[in-house]
Amino acid sequence: LMDNFITVLRRALNGTFYPVLQRAFGVGSAFEGWSPREQDVVYRVLVPLTPPRGHTFHLERDTDEQRPGRNFRVRVQLECTCPREQQGANLLCFLHHPEEVRRRTRRPNLLDTLCTGSYLNVRKTARWFCKLVRARWRHLPQSHSWHLVLLPSKRSCKLRLTNNEGSFQVKVLFGVQRGISDIFVSSRPQGAHTPNTMWPETCAVAETMFFRHMARRVPQDSSHLKCLQLLAGVLVGKDFSIYCMKTIVMRLLNTVPLTQWHRRYFVLQLSDILEQLRLCLEEKHLQHFIVGNQRLPKGISLPPDVRTAEPPNLFHSLVQDPAAHSQAMQAY
Repeated sequence: LMDNFITVLRRALNGTFYPVLQRAFGVGSAFEGWSPREQDVVYRVLVPLTPPRGHTFHLERDTDEQRPGRNFRVRVQLECTCPREQQGANLLCFLHHPEEVRRRTRRPNLLDTLCTGSYLNVRKTARWFCKLVRARWRHLPQSHSWHLVLLPSKRSCKLRLTNNEGSFQVKVLFGVQRGISDIFVSSRPQGAHTPNTMWPETCAVAETMFFRHMARRVPQDSSHLKCLQLLAGVLVGKDFSIYCMKTIVMRLLNTVPLTQWHRRYFVLQLSDILEQLRLCLEEKHLQHFIVGNQRLPKGISLPPDVRTAEPPNLFHSLVQDPAAHSQAMQAY
């Protein structure tokens, strides 16, 4: 579905100065094989954006330490398209003659459409994409057998598709790749009041790649995904996040001998995971799995600053709030 969407939308955007849509990555539990509630599965995809002709993207790290996570802004700059020896001579140069480019192409540049100042605006980007989807849906072969509804969303594009046999949801997030790595900055919010020009860093693609790598290495009847699915289902609505449980499982997958994930050890695996959770809760410390990890499979590429960074503590809030720590221990 998303491959068809991207193909149709790229065709519609040909010749414009909007971001160029790249092939989508499936991320999260639905693509990793452990959705907590299979009947309510939401397929999350990340669509990478690259700059259109005459534009460049520059990622700027946010220095506000009060914000959770690692956050960036995407600065959009016009690019010189003049011959090297004739700076300013090309009348269709985006940098030196932007008004002439507008007049001849009759199309605005990206700074005029999806930016606030010089920075790519997440909400404007999401609205633009949703408008495109609504306008081009009938050009997809799936439109003949599925009914599409766009659901309210501020920083993503949420789709619900329904036919006679059932329905499912797709949540489309947008991202800009950090170099040639598997780390992106994305439109996913970080906290309740994420600024419109803020793009939080995400390791979702790298994490999904890790699960796919491990699927090729664990025993054929490994039950690591069943363990995670069961425990994540139990944790729905609890005081610590499903992501923390996923982090513990990823750490064990990367350290415990793979033969111990055989399904005959299912109960032992559950016990080990819960014991790790208890220890982390008691210590109020659980390191992020991707950031600062020097032992990832070779196929997963990290930017140098991510690979060498101090892994953030996912239980940092428990250090600051003794009442929350007591509540989490009771929930355990």
